[in-house]
Amino acid sequence: MDFKVSPKSLRESCGAEEWQARVDLAAAHRMAFLQGLSEGIFNHLTYVVPGRSDRYYQIPFGMHWSEVTASSFMEVGIDDGQIKRGEGVVERSCYCIHAPIHKAAPKAKAIFHTHMPFASALTRLEDPRIKQIGQGETIMAGLIAYDDSFPGPASDPAEGVRLAKVLGEKKVLFMANHGITTVGETIAEAYEKLYYIERAAQVQLYAMWTHQPLKHLPQQVIDETTRSVGVVRASPSPAERHFGALKRILDRKEPDYAT
Repeated sequence: MDFKVSPKSLRESCGAEEWQARVDLAAAHRMAFLQGLSEGIFNHLTYVVPGRSDRYYQIPFGMHWSEVTASSFMEVGIDDGQIKRGEGVVERSCYCIHAPIHKAAPKAKAIFHTHMPFASALTRLEDPRIKQIGQGETIMAGLIAYDDSFPGPASDPAEGVRLAKVLGEKKVLFMANHGITTVGETIAEAYEKLYYIERAAQVQLYAMWTHQPLKHLPQQVIDETTRSVGVVRASPSPAERHFGALKRILDRKEPDYAT
């Protein structure tokens, strides 16, 4: 299957903000693969086309995340699932999950859905909750919504509508027996949540595997940690700084992502 697109012609027809969004979303796909957060050609990372509210970026179904470039993305209609720009196949489950959430939550410009192993392992447990047993877990805990039912693969947009209601104003969704979805106003924010929820799940599972009692933090420490994180207003944000560092890794190792 040939996914080649002329980067030069596409870049010339895109505005600067659109092209940067494509570069950043391509970087997210590449890094997710390198950091073990992807699952073959499945799962999906989407972002609303800058300056629009009616379409989002999605890679053609069948493209491996290790080969995604800025010019790879199709623009898919949020209301009808039709390709508005680019070529390829729109994976049905991506549209059914992402489009309704994009539509219901205007601040969810970026929606990242993966079956990354540690967090997905927690979704298989009767109690999938992140325990407040450390700093990272405590920081993430208040951002998570839990969906306690799995109706099967998403084949109808009604499932995305349901998931949007469960997610509400949270940034991370644990999908029972399934996987994880993170949202953000920026690609950097959604990736930050994806990375750190997987780290929190990994550390928690390692601790659980010792079969020793978990050492829960005192409520006072939990409250203070939550407050201190809530007042951080740095610019660039920690998420932007982290994502910028990840892109510098790609600039050295896989610079073609930005073409």
